[in-house]
Amino acid sequence: MTTEPMQPQSQSQQPILWEQRGHIGYIRLNRPESLNAINEAMLIALEEQLHHIASDPRGIRVVILEGEGRAFCAGADLKERSMLTDPQKIRQRLIRSKAVFAALERLPQPTIAKINGLAFGGGLELALCCDFRYAISSERLGLTEVSLGIIPGAGGTQRLPRLIGPARAKELILTARRITAEQALTLGLLTGIAENEEQLQSQCASLAEELLANAPLAVYQAKRAIDQGLDLDLPSGLALETSAYEAIIPTKDRLEALEAFRAKRPPHFTGE
Repeated sequence: MTTEPMQPQSQSQQPILWEQRGHIGYIRLNRPESLNAINEAMLIALEEQLHHIASDPRGIRVVILEGEGRAFCAGADLKERSMLTDPQKIRQRLIRSKAVFAALERLPQPTIAKINGLAFGGGLELALCCDFRYAISSERLGLTEVSLGIIPGAGGTQRLPRLIGPARAKELILTARRITAEQALTLGLLTGIAENEEQLQSQCASLAEELLANAPLAVYQAKRAIDQGLDLDLPSGLALETSAYEAIIPTKDRLEALEAFRAKRPPHFTGE
């Protein structure tokens, strides 16, 4: 297992850590002393890493997002945020946060949030940008911003209602309620829950291996059709699906799948 540092700093100084194991990339939020609260340095590092991931869809085919220490992410760094007194700078930070979170959501690769600790505010908003979310059953989650005199500003008011419905989303957001992972699973906010860290790692790894067993370009186009189709009417969505299908017709992986079927062997997909 190799770790590729993003900056010429010790690991303890890097706001995120990056590892690649085979075709699985791991992004680890790395500010455990502040419960992985998101500051400007973390946003910059995350933006750079997401750009790298998006540019390497053949090498990196699944991404797992996790937190260092006892939290996944406690949200925005309020100590740093308290220093932003200029409204224009606050707006600029909000715009940047939205852009970075959207970049995670737009990755062609499937993404898994491994919620190995608490996830509040911007931390949960970050997880909402992932395709799948797993958490330890005893952990707590919530969009708690209104208790701080603000609202979710990195997409929470839009992504959560689309995921669990507007009434449930209002209940969580307007009350700033902190719920358990078990409750979040019941609401449809999570894909699954685990009893401990070991089981959580196993669940995320198992899903990643399932995803890796399939043709990556087909996975990417299917994800694109689903995500972009949510904002379209049915005829437009069907046209998008056709476009996504046509994009994989000339791929080598499609021909490999047919040949493997004829030869009665597992396919070997290369992402071409």
